[in-house]
Amino acid sequence: MSFFAFSRRALAAAVLAACSAVIGPAGAADDTRILPAPVRDEPAGNGPETIVLAGGCFWGVQGVFQHVRGVSSAISGYAGGDKATAHYEMTGRGDTGHAESVRVTFDPRKISLGSILRIYFSVAHDPTELNRQGPDHGTQYRSAIFPMNDEQAAVAKAYIAQLNQSHAFPGAIVTRIEPGRAFYPAEAYHQDFLALNPTQPYIVINDLPKIENLRRLFPADYRVQPVLAGGGRS
Repeated sequence: MSFFAFSRRALAAAVLAACSAVIGPAGAADDTRILPAPVRDEPAGNGPETIVLAGGCFWGVQGVFQHVRGVSSAISGYAGGDKATAHYEMTGRGDTGHAESVRVTFDPRKISLGSILRIYFSVAHDPTELNRQGPDHGTQYRSAIFPMNDEQAAVAKAYIAQLNQSHAFPGAIVTRIEPGRAFYPAEAYHQDFLALNPTQPYIVINDLPKIENLRRLFPADYRVQPVLAGGGRS
């Protein structure tokens, strides 16, 4: 296990000890809200569609979308940099251009791109935090959407503008739209991390509340059994 993964666990353990007496169960102080549906969306297609989303540590983002109906695959990885630096230890330095990301493959006949983005902004992360999420800091934890085509980019851009104009969040959304970037799957030990380690302190504090918020706010899109990656690099 890398130094960065160990540091994450050590930090989470310290935070858990310090905060458990203050806020009680994980998520008790959460102020997550359901957001309006996008005004602009894609027409339903016939085949599977893929989009890459970044919003902090990929463990939680992957975990959220593994519990979404209509998602057939959610793979943790890296996007925004070169293939040569698409490794956890290198990305952890914060100077590779990569963001910890998740490649989400979904059936647009069952769930639209707009619904995927609505879940992404509502429960998967806080899109107003610049280059950080929770205890994780650096450009590798930035909020970013890596669209696969112009239509995806247009839908994402329109939704960000809609949310900003309606003041859906106290602050401005800082999510970047970064087209034309390749995605590289992460190491095997990062895949299905939330599902395989539900009692790990970092997961308990930062990520399990996201799964609960998904179940609570989007019951029609929630499924109990996650679709697992079951592997690493391809």
